[in-house]
Amino acid sequence: MDVPGGARGCADLRLRRGARQAATHPQPPNDKSDPLRVAIIGGGPGGLYAAALLKRLDPTRAITVWERNPPDTTFGFGVVLSDETLGGIEHADPQVYEALQRDFVRWDDIDIVHRNARHTSGGHGFAALGRRRLLDILHTRCRDLGVDLRFHTEAPKDLPRTHDLVIAADGIHSTTRETHADVFRPRVTAHRCRYIWLAADFPFDSFRFEIAETEHGVMQLHGYPYAPDASTVIIEMREEVWHAAGFDELGETESIERCAKIFAEALRGRPLKSNNSAWTTFRTVVNDRWSHGNVVLLGDAAHTAHFSIGSGTKLAVEDALALAACLEEQDTLDHALAAYEAERRPVVASTQRAARASLEWFENLALYLDQPPRQFAFNLLTRSRRVTHDNLRLRDARFTETVEREFGCPPGTPPMFTPFRLRGLTLRNRVVVSPMDMYSAVDGVPGDFHLVHLGARAMGGAGLVMTEMVCVSEEGRITPGCAGLYTGRQAEAWRRITNFVHDRAPGTAIGVQLGHSGRKGSTKPMWEGMDEPLEEGNWPLVAASALPYKRFSQTPRELSRAQLTDIREQFAAAACRAARAGFDLLELHCAHGYLLSGFLSPLTNRRTDAYGGPLEKRLRFPLEVFDAVRNVWPGERPMTVRISATDWAEGGTTAEEAVEIARAFAAHGADAIDVSTGQVVADERPEFGRSYQTPFADRIRHATGVPVIAVGAISSWDDVNSLILAGRTDLCALARPHLYDPHWTLHAAAEQGYTGPGAVWPAPYRAGSRRPQTGRTDAPRPRLTLGR
Repeated sequence: MDVPGGARGCADLRLRRGARQAATHPQPPNDKSDPLRVAIIGGGPGGLYAAALLKRLDPTRAITVWERNPPDTTFGFGVVLSDETLGGIEHADPQVYEALQRDFVRWDDIDIVHRNARHTSGGHGFAALGRRRLLDILHTRCRDLGVDLRFHTEAPKDLPRTHDLVIAADGIHSTTRETHADVFRPRVTAHRCRYIWLAADFPFDSFRFEIAETEHGVMQLHGYPYAPDASTVIIEMREEVWHAAGFDELGETESIERCAKIFAEALRGRPLKSNNSAWTTFRTVVNDRWSHGNVVLLGDAAHTAHFSIGSGTKLAVEDALALAACLEEQDTLDHALAAYEAERRPVVASTQRAARASLEWFENLALYLDQPPRQFAFNLLTRSRRVTHDNLRLRDARFTETVEREFGCPPGTPPMFTPFRLRGLTLRNRVVVSPMDMYSAVDGVPGDFHLVHLGARAMGGAGLVMTEMVCVSEEGRITPGCAGLYTGRQAEAWRRITNFVHDRAPGTAIGVQLGHSGRKGSTKPMWEGMDEPLEEGNWPLVAASALPYKRFSQTPRELSRAQLTDIREQFAAAACRAARAGFDLLELHCAHGYLLSGFLSPLTNRRTDAYGGPLEKRLRFPLEVFDAVRNVWPGERPMTVRISATDWAEGGTTAEEAVEIARAFAAHGADAIDVSTGQVVADERPEFGRSYQTPFADRIRHATGVPVIAVGAISSWDDVNSLILAGRTDLCALARPHLYDPHWTLHAAAEQGYTGPGAVWPAPYRAGSRRPQTGRTDAPRPRLTLGR
C-alpha cells in the first residue's frame, strides 16, 4: 500500500501514437486495412481495461473477452489506485476516469496501532473503490465500445490459431502460463504467512495497520476504506501462528468470527464478512518470458507483487496501458510484444523488489515489536524502501521530527550524523567508506596511491574509512597488487597513512580489514579479468577443501592441522602490526569466499574432520582465528567481522545460519557484524536491487542485538538516514559512491543543510562547504502520493 510513482507505461496513448507516426513519415505504425482479432482470457480489471483500450484506439478490431465466472464474481473487496495510474487512465480513456472519480473514496492518513498506542502519519494520498464497482465500470465501457464479453465460458484452446493476438490475463493460476511453461519458464515462490481477504461494514478513516500479540504469536490487520460504508480488512500471520491458533481446524464462519474477536477494537465491535474468502499463502510469480508467438501474459499471469504494497491491480492496469501503446507504435506484432516486455519488465522488477522487502518485513514482524513505538511506526512505513526518510518528512514533517527526537537526533541533525560508539571508539557519524580492493600495492606495500585514496576519503567526512582487504601472508594475496601486513616495511607504510588521516582528518577513524584469499588467490587484477588465474607467476593456493572457485581456476590444497595453526598465527602477527601501525578498528574478513568464508559455507567446506560438517564445526577455525586476533588487538579498540549472510545459491548458508554465525562471533567479542552477501560460489544468483543486502543486516541486528554495518547498493544519503532511523542498521558502508565522490559525506551534509559536529570540513576546504545555488530554491516541492 506504500508505492509512490513509478507508473511508466501510462503515457498519453494519443501523444505516443502521434509521435511515432511523425517519426516514421507517412506510413502508419499498423496496417489498419486488416484489423486485429484479439482474444482476452480473463475478465479481471487488467483484461477488461486492455479490451476497452484496444477497441477505443481502433473500433474495427474484433475483441472478445472470455471469463469462466459470472460477471459479478470477484475476490476481495477494495482496490487502491495511485495518482500516477489514474493519470494514465485519464489520458487514455477520460470516460473510464470520470466514472472512477465519481466512486473513489480518498484519504491521507496511515494509522499504526501497536501495544495500545496509535501513531498517525499523514500526507499519503490514497484513493480506493470497490472491486465490483470497478468491474461494473469496465463492463459498461467495454459493451459501449462493442467488446464481446463472454461470461460463464471457458476460453477455447485454439485461440492462438483463430486470433491474431491472445492476451492471457487469467490471473495467478494462469492456465495459459502453465500450458506453455516450457517457454514462459515461470518461477512461483510461496511465502511464510497466511492471509484472508475480508470486509467491515463501516469505513476506516485512514489506512490502518494494527498489530495483535496473542498467546499463539503475532497477527496483523491491514485495513482501508473503499466505499462510504465499507472497508477492506486483511488478516495476516505466519504459518506457524495460524496453526497454533487453530485456524487450520476452523470453518469459514468460525474463522471470520475469531478474527473479528481478536481485532474487536479496530473493528468497533462490528462483524467481518466474507466474499469467497479463504486462508491462502501469497505466491510471487516471475516469468523469464512474457510472450510466446501471438500469446502475451498480462497482470498476475506475468507477475505478482505482495498486497502490502498494493500493486496487483495497479500493475495490471499499467500493463494494459503499455501493451496498447506498443501495439499502436510498433510496425509488427512481434515488435510490439517485445517493446511491451522491454518497457514493463524493469518497472515490474522494481515493484517486485519493493514488494518482497515489504512481505519479508511482515513475515519477520516479531523481530521489531520491542522497538520504541514511533521508530516501529517509521520502520513499518519505510519497510519496502520505496518510502524514505526524506519523502516521509515531506509528507508529515511533525511525525518524522518526533521519530528523530526519540531516536536522539539533536534539532536539525539528520540521523546519519549522529555519533556511534564501538568499545572505546566513538564515530562522529554513521557513514563508513567500505573496503575496496585497489590492487595497486608493490610487494604488499601500500604507496602514494593508497595515501591519496584513503586520505581523500578520510577528509571527505566519513566517520570510518576502511582499507581494502589487507593480506596476512604473501600466499594469501588475491592478486600480485594486493596490500599486506606480513612485513615490518608494510606496517611502516600503513603507519604513514594512519598518521595522515589522524592529522589531516581529525575525528575520522581508520580501520584495517585483515584477510586471506584462500581458493580465490593468484588471480589478475579486476580490470584485467576478474577471478582469472595469472598467466605466469602463480603461487599455490590453500582452502578449507580442495575445490576450485571456477572451472578454470587453480585447485587449492585442503589445509592440514599444522597449516591451520600457521595461518592462525599469521593473522595474529598481522593484527599486532596493525595495532602498531595506528589503526583504530580491525575487521576480520570472513566473507566473499575467501579463506575464512570458505570454512563457513557448506558449499565450500566439505571437510570430515573437526572443522567441517555442521555449522558449529564450520565455525571452529574462523572463531579460533578471531580469538587469536582479539587476544593481541588492544582491548579498547573495536573489532568487527564481515560475513556473507547468504551464498545466493541452493544448499548454501541460510539466513538462519547467518544469525547463528553472527551470534557466535559476538559471543567471542565481536563489537559489530559487517553484513555482506555472496561471492562465495561462482554460480550464485544474487537478487540485485537498491539496498538489496540490508535486510540481512536488519535481521541479524534484531535477532541478536549485535550492532551491524549494512552494505549493498546503498547510494543516497536518504537511504542512509532511512536505514539508521528505522533501526535496520547502526552504520552504513558505501563503496562505489565514494569512488565517484571522495567527499560524499560532506556533500550529503551540505545538501541537507547540516553544519554540526557530525560533518566537519577540513580547514582548507571550508570555503566550499556551502552548496552552490544553481537555480530557484523557493519553488514548492511536489506532494507525494501512495497507492495500489
